[in-house]
Amino acid sequence: MKIGKEHNMSIELPELLYPYDALEPLISSTTLKTHHGKHHRGYVDKVSALVRNTPVADSSLEKIVQWPIRHAATDKAAVAVFNNAAQAWNHSFYWNSLRPRDQTDSGPRGKLAALIASRFGGYGGFTEAFKAAATSHFGSGWAWLVINRGALEIVTTSNADTPLAQDLVPLLVIDVWEHAYYLDYQERRAAYVAGIVDYLLNWDFAERNFDRLNNRFGAASPTLTVA
Repeated sequence: MKIGKEHNMSIELPELLYPYDALEPLISSTTLKTHHGKHHRGYVDKVSALVRNTPVADSSLEKIVQWPIRHAATDKAAVAVFNNAAQAWNHSFYWNSLRPRDQTDSGPRGKLAALIASRFGGYGGFTEAFKAAATSHFGSGWAWLVINRGALEIVTTSNADTPLAQDLVPLLVIDVWEHAYYLDYQERRAAYVAGIVDYLLNWDFAERNFDRLNNRFGAASPTLTVA
């Protein structure tokens, strides 16, 4: 599946929108083959098996992520569904948050650029804050640029947790599980994070997510403010 409807992902391993070697030298083809072809595939296969013969067997991946939350399900089976579905969804979002370094990307534009400048004191302030959040997050998890009740924020989530569980609108994400970078950088997470933030962020994807928020509400769109 090529992610066209990013927030309605089905239960299948998505094709990457670029070759495995497209992010080199910052992320190697070896890492992408292992990360996408083994780790991500593992989550997809697991959640497919877990939801078989359940009420959400034919649902989108997003609905499967939200199903245990909405039903306050805390048993081990429901937790396993959430963890694997959320990891599959987060990974799909991560692949789309990246772009090959040689592709032209002018950074954030328009209203999103203005919000970033207002919130972080400029694009440089944003990049430093995003790097700091991703690098300092304890243990495995994710660093996100999100809209939270109309405010632009950088947040981190641990393990499989996801903005879908917190009523946040994600714009971009960096995966900081060790399997995302250890083959290339060993313990040097900061170097991996810097490479993504400085060269690989897909601002076209962020813009589409940002525009979807406005389109969702139309004239009743919530006022976007400085956090």
